[in-house]
Amino acid sequence: MSRPTDLGSLKVGSYMMIEGEPCKIVEYDKSKPGKHGSAKARVVGIGLFDDVKRSHVSPVSANVEVPMLEKKTGQVISMTDDIIQLMDLANYEVFDVPNTTDTDLKNKIQNGVEIEYWRVLGRNKLVRVKG
Repeated sequence: MSRPTDLGSLKVGSYMMIEGEPCKIVEYDKSKPGKHGSAKARVVGIGLFDDVKRSHVSPVSANVEVPMLEKKTGQVISMTDDIIQLMDLANYEVFDVPNTTDTDLKNKIQNGVEIEYWRVLGRNKLVRVKG
């Protein structure tokens, strides 16, 4: 799920869709309006799932899509090298999540540990170990 928002209301640290991927904004530059045009914004974002840097340029008044982040808590049921099986602590749904590439987070993950994860556009991302 995503919602439309005007580009001028976003700032560094917020999220937006760039090239169909949810991205966290790391750079945001506005140019002043000129004689024959409106103010433009140049946004650079890093993908939440693939860590690829993407850029977007458009007028400040343009509508862009902002992804809806659902922050949830789950418990690790089992894990392999590339897949972690989680159980959502709200509705007890069991599902698989790809293992993270962050080595600090990967070292903290064990069976039975509570984890905060984000659900964005039907995909899941491990964020941190709780506690």
